[in-house]
Formats: sequence, C-alpha cells, structure tokens
Amino acid sequence: MSLFRKKNIDHMLASRNADNSLSRTLGPLDLTLLGIGAIIGTGIFVLTGTGAVIAGPALMLSFFIAAIACCFAALAYAEFSSTIPVAGSIYTYSYATLGELAAWIIGWDLMLEYGLATSAVSVGWSGYLQSLLSGFGITLPEILTAAPGTVPDHITWFNLPAFLVIIAVTLLLSTGIRESTRINNVMVVIKLGVVLLVIAVGALHVQPANWHPFMPMGWSGVFGAAAVMFFAFIGFDSVSSAAEEVKNPKRDLPIGIIGSLAICATLYMAVAAVVTGVVPYSEFAHVSHPVSYVLQMIGADWVAGFVDLGAVLGMLTVILVMMYCQTRIIFAMSRDGLLPAALSRIHPRFQTPLITTWIVGIFFALIGALMPLDVLAELINIGTLAAFSMVSIAVLILRHTHPALPRAFRCPGVPLVPIFAVASCVFLMANLQAMTWVAFVIWLALGLIVYFSYSRQHAKIALSPAHE
Repeated sequence: MSLFRKKNIDHMLASRNADNSLSRTLGPLDLTLLGIGAIIGTGIFVLTGTGAVIAGPALMLSFFIAAIACCFAALAYAEFSSTIPVAGSIYTYSYATLGELAAWIIGWDLMLEYGLATSAVSVGWSGYLQSLLSGFGITLPEILTAAPGTVPDHITWFNLPAFLVIIAVTLLLSTGIRESTRINNVMVVIKLGVVLLVIAVGALHVQPANWHPFMPMGWSGVFGAAAVMFFAFIGFDSVSSAAEEVKNPKRDLPIGIIGSLAICATLYMAVAAVVTGVVPYSEFAHVSHPVSYVLQMIGADWVAGFVDLGAVLGMLTVILVMMYCQTRIIFAMSRDGLLPAALSRIHPRFQTPLITTWIVGIFFALIGALMPLDVLAELINIGTLAAFSMVSIAVLILRHTHPALPRAFRCPGVPLVPIFAVASCVFLMANLQAMTWVAFVIWLALGLIVYFSYSRQHAKIALSPAHE
C-alpha cells in the first residue's frame, strides 16, 4: 500500500464512460464564461482599493505580475485538463503523476480553498446587497446583518443574506449544470458590461498627475500588492473542474482556461489604471467599495448604482462557480474511495452529485453566516498557489513518464514555463503573512489524520490492478 501509488491514465479516461460519470453539456463559450464568472468578483470590486494603498498607481503592474504567474499555471492546466478530461482538476492530475498521498493533500487543500472562497464571497455579497437595498429604503433587522461580533458597538447574531445566497446557489446547482451555466452566462455578460461602463466613464476623468509617483512604495509595494491581488485571479482553474462535463475537452478546455484569464487580466489592468488615475491612491485606505467610490467622486452616481448591481451579480457567479468546483472535487475523491461512497452518487434525474451539493451548501452557508470575512480569507491565496505549483510540477512528470500520451494542447516552453510557474507561485507565497502559513499547516495536518485513519484503507486503487 504505497503512499505513491498512481492511477492508471487509461483507466481514468475510461471512467468518462462509466455509469456514474457526469453528463457532457458544456462548450467553449460556457467554459470561458464559467472562468470569467469565477474570476471577476471580490477581487475587482473590493480588493482594488487595498491593492492601491499597498502599491499606489503601480497597482496595474501588480495585476500584470499576478497575471503572469497565473498564465504560467494556466498553460499547465490547459495541457492536463485537455489530456485527462475527468472530474477532479489538479487532484486527479496529481493522482496520475505524483501519487496518492500528494493527490490527497492537494484535494484536501482544494476542499478548503473552494469552500472558504464560497463563504468569504457570500459575506462580501451580503454587504453589497444590503447597500443596494438601503438605496430603496429596505433594511434588515440588525441581528441578521452580520456574523457575531463583527460590527463594533452593534449586536449581530447571524448573516442571513450570506446564508440564503449559498442555499439558493445550492438549489440551482443541484438541478443540473446546464441550467446553472445558462444563468451564470447571463449574469457574466451583465457584469462584463458594468466593468466596461466603469472603464469608459472613468477614463474621461483620469488625471495623469495622480499616477505620480508611480511606485511610491517601491518594488516591495508592487510585489506585496501582487501577492494580495492574486486573489482576484482565482477562478480560471475552475474551468478544469468541469472537464468531465465538456463536449469536446481537447479543444474547448484550453480555450476556456486561457481565454477567461486573458480577458480578466486585461480588464483588471484597465480598471486599476482608471481607479488610480481618477482618485489619489491614498484616499482608498478605508474604502470598502473602491470602484463605486471613484464614480461617486466624479459625480457619476448613476454609474455607481450600476457598479453595486454588477458587484452583487459578480459575486453571485463566483459563489456559483466555486461551489460547483468544490462539489466536483469531493465527487472525484469519493469515486476513488478516499471519501465515503455516498458523496459520489449521481441523482438519476438531475445528473448531479445531489448529496454532496447539499452537504457542501449547508455547511459553508453556516460558515458564511457565522464567521467574519477576514478569518475566512486567511487560507484562500496560499491554497491556490500550492495547487498551481503542484499542477506545474505534474506536467513535467507526465512529460517524462508518458511522452507518447496524445496531447491536444501542449504547454509551450517545457520545462521552463512550468519551472517559472512554480517559482512565481513560491515567490508570491513568501509574501503572505506568517499566520496564513501556520493555519495552512494545521489544516494539512488534519488532512493527514483523515487520510491515514480512513482514506488510505478505502482507496479503490488498493483493490484494483488498474494503477501504476
């Protein structure tokens, strides 16, 4: 029972035609909008102000650096997902290349990343929704507006909007991926229109003097902001989680992964340029809605209202996609025996992992309702960076162990591009806070306890000759 036993790739590909495989309904446009839906959200609507304070006008450079780090990893994801188009994303790829223990660690990591991302964004969504409703004179009872102890001098018990939005998304996801992507596509088109409107209106009021000095905090500020703004790009990897539900994965997955990242990177840098060009960066120190704040400063209140609506829709699509990814990771791990078998049962009518979807939905809805945003956000970045490093290493290993494996898309510049991806991710991880590392290690330790007490003995690979 080696800790490094690997799944046979031919057997993994055959699982796409098994009875408990997921239905294939997604095309390239669905995948690109799925990626954009996961990427554009809290990062651009909330963290832009935080990044501006750290890097100044050089925030646009910070976005570029974070995008480059993601681009290296995206090329590796594109090769793997199109070559092994099954559910599980980097967890599955690691199982085929690095072995079971590494696969378990990264799967455990992704469970936390996607789950906390769902809860964290639900809290941000709740704040924007309450702000939007207040414009119509609608307010909720104070005790139901936030998690306990999160609002100074106010008594709050439960964040009801955060809870309800996750439950609503859970209901949507449980009815089928085709219906979910249709709704996601509509909301993504609306929020893309809002972002383009912000750029168009804001560009008319840019004052180049606000871009000087360009790097007031030097390169340390640029790199520090890049480590924070990396969060804004989390989501393009979610496209690979849909691999088993894609009609033509060899062509469509690379388009969805690289296309969504390229579109969002371009929009992010444009928004950063406009935001820091309209308002001096120092004014964002205590602003929780930087994009709409900028529009209010130039008297474009009507556009600011659209931004609030775009933020509500933007965060909603992030919740949808992140929860979708969470359920597919758990589905894949359960199908491999590393988690209980009930979690990979497919509903005969909806063709979705219904039990898993509702367990995840209720659990993280309660977390979003009862825990503050700053606590939820601690592990998201470091978990994603670890996953990106793992998939880049896996590409190198698969090129060596299976050189003749048919690849519809090949990551260019191997081995340099995967090496640059790992180096970029490690560099950004080094710029995160020490407490984030401590929490990450504690979570991994809990995962190892689960693995050695349950998963290792129940892994189906141990009972089957179909491994390497």
